[in-house]
Amino acid sequence: MNEPMFRKSSYSGSGNDCVEVADVPGASVVRDTRNRDEATLLFPSAEWRAFLTAVASTAINADTAP
Repeated sequence: MNEPMFRKSSYSGSGNDCVEVADVPGASVVRDTRNRDEATLLFPSAEWRAFLTAVASTAINADTAP
């Protein structure tokens, strides 16, 4: 089996204090950059997309809030 291709946000700094995400068939895998060999979280694709949509919506609303 191929190793997932993890990526992190371009907003992340150069330190190891963020998370990385990889897409696998039907899901997204999330891991801590400080503990790459430790446990990962697996989210079904639909749930991960809903999470990202909610985060983006909150960020947009926060930017336009009075």
